[in-house]
Amino acid sequence: MKKGTFQPNNRRKNKKHGFFSRMKSGIVNRRRSKGRKQLSK
Repeated sequence: MKKGTFQPNNRRKNKKHGFFSRMKSGIVNRRRSKGRKQLSK
């Protein structure tokens, strides 16, 4: 049987889309100034 396409991995997910990766690229400050409730995943 074939494996599914989504193999969840919390460490990889947070490295790519987490708060600190967003901090590095400066997205968090932009979302904060816009007044977003959720800054990142």
